[in-house]
Amino acid sequence: MRDITAPESFRWRRFVDVFEHTVGLAGYDLVIPPLLEDIGVFTRLGEATDVVTKEMYDFVDKGERHVALRPEQTASICRSFVEHRPTTPFKAWYAGPNFRYEKPQRGRYRQFDQVGIEVLGSLDPYVDIEVIQLGWTFFVALGLRNVELAINSLGTPDDRARYVAALHDYFESRNADLSPESQQTLLRNPLRVLDSKRSQDAPVIAEAPLINSYWCSEAAEHFEVVCEGLNAVGVPYTLDLKLVRGLDYYRGTTFEYRGGTLDSAQNALGGGGRYDGLVADLGGPDTPGVGFAIGLDRTLLACDDENVFAAPSENADVFVVDIGDGSDALTVCTELRAGGIRAERSWDQRSMKAQMKAANRSGARFAVLIGESEREAGTALIRDLRSDEEQLSVARADLTGTLISRLSSLQGASS
Repeated sequence: MRDITAPESFRWRRFVDVFEHTVGLAGYDLVIPPLLEDIGVFTRLGEATDVVTKEMYDFVDKGERHVALRPEQTASICRSFVEHRPTTPFKAWYAGPNFRYEKPQRGRYRQFDQVGIEVLGSLDPYVDIEVIQLGWTFFVALGLRNVELAINSLGTPDDRARYVAALHDYFESRNADLSPESQQTLLRNPLRVLDSKRSQDAPVIAEAPLINSYWCSEAAEHFEVVCEGLNAVGVPYTLDLKLVRGLDYYRGTTFEYRGGTLDSAQNALGGGGRYDGLVADLGGPDTPGVGFAIGLDRTLLACDDENVFAAPSENADVFVVDIGDGSDALTVCTELRAGGIRAERSWDQRSMKAQMKAANRSGARFAVLIGESEREAGTALIRDLRSDEEQLSVARADLTGTLISRLSSLQGASS
């Protein structure tokens, strides 16, 4: 876990702003679930998954309740749906931190932020298409061009069960060829063996059965519509019949966004799929669902690799230099900020030279100077800190309007 400080913190905020704009255009509303939930909310992720068995921060609180810090937010959104029963289709987006006790590495921390969307209440394959397309649109909005989309279907629950049985039999017959880690994974969940990136497992996985041999006609038709819809809206994808994702609640459509510039073992920027049984598992009505989550850290690494989505400038617009007791800086900053101008100042009655140094460090375009003569005349001097033009003297009553006009013209010229 670590602090996110400026300017990276500005970038994180802008990341969420871009996501909100992207999904807001499609009618998704923000839901803010709690960081702490009853542990039962997350055991539905799968008793055999590492998230549940190894990575959750869970404890018994002072009221003898067994609780956990959320390791992801889909289950929390579904719990919220069960509790509040909103009208379906329920379209939600979220952003915020999750917690997993796992080995930190590049792009992975024990506290990590995600953005995501969930749709509850529809089995329509066109919902799957919209969800996948919105994730793709978001990456485009960030400026990323080397993102790859992989899609698959895990079929119906019966299809998945038959496929898991077939995988178990196959991997058991090749057990001696598997790595010791995958041998242990096989005991818990044969699907997860497909996720192994170890070179020893690669030839065994390459010959494993494929899920499409186990799709029923209903699952095959649903997935065909998804693929055709993605083609229709120009979202490129690769069919990956061994893509299973990491949580037990997935069924039907599954997908993953991968960073083309990242190491293949840690290239997943995000992903998701259908989880039609999760709401019922949490005590609600039988309600279908589909969604995705995207990780901030790894996505920003991909942005760095492609030199896109830099941290935005948070420099001051104006720095007020008060040669007197500081009271003029107080009133001027108050007026400028009320007009939407980012204004900063010095304290402790520093010298003019020290205040001008601070003005230059602030990155402000303009300095407003108020000395004894300006105070008596009810005026202020405006100095452009990035040009050699003469200072402009304006009446205090006209100061905010003049600065708004000059800043607007500069912004228009730069765009």
